[in-house]
Amino acid sequence: MLKGRTAVITGSTSGIGAGIARALAAQGADIVLNGFGEAAAIETFRAALAAEFGVRVLYHGADLARADHCAALVREAETALGRLDILVNNAGIQHVARVEDFPPERWDAVLAVNLSSAFHTIRAALPGWRLAPVVLARQARVALGDEVGQILQAPLVAVLVGERPGLSVADSLGIYLTYAPAVGCRDAARNCISNIHGAGLSPQDAAAKLAWLATHARRLRLTGVALKEDAAPAALPVTPSIPASYDSKEGAGR
Repeated sequence: MLKGRTAVITGSTSGIGAGIARALAAQGADIVLNGFGEAAAIETFRAALAAEFGVRVLYHGADLARADHCAALVREAETALGRLDILVNNAGIQHVARVEDFPPERWDAVLAVNLSSAFHTIRAALPGWRLAPVVLARQARVALGDEVGQILQAPLVAVLVGERPGLSVADSLGIYLTYAPAVGCRDAARNCISNIHGAGLSPQDAAAKLAWLATHARRLRLTGVALKEDAAPAALPVTPSIPASYDSKEGAGR
């Protein structure tokens, strides 16, 4: 049901979060785990989840008390797996003490992880796309998109064009994606998705390819031969998820 989708679940190395990760993986979603714990135990869980459900499972050790780590979790998940469809803000920590004994830094940490991290991850995950006016043209060529994109000051342009008769089939469609379109752009600076028709590449698969290319084109600021559609997902960096100063009175609502 969720095959081809990607889910990021914070606080998912144990408890409720791990259960959510399992449920989404069982539906076919690729998973990005986040949380704290013993490195060996996390790797065992990650590998078992991937093997049991046949999905891609990565771990990112973002410290959710830090806004930059929250943004990096989302950004690097998108980079490694090509997309982000589901975000579950499950992480939580606690510290129990009388008010007069409650260290202010622990209070700040609880608010940062339990409240602010949800804001920061959601903010990072919201699509940063704006759709420019759609232009329809008759008897046009791919290069028209360069002129239109330059006029509209669009950072990225996608041209959908009917392929020439005899090139494939009569109803075949091609998509040409260009970063920083400008008059005189060379074809080597574009990415092409072709052979889109009933007996070829399905519209759904073409849309998925376009989404992948557009996401990575915006991140790398380029299209064309330097943007490989079949690039293998990169491993996510593992950064400390919870500062070492956290003491035994603190629990994880994960």
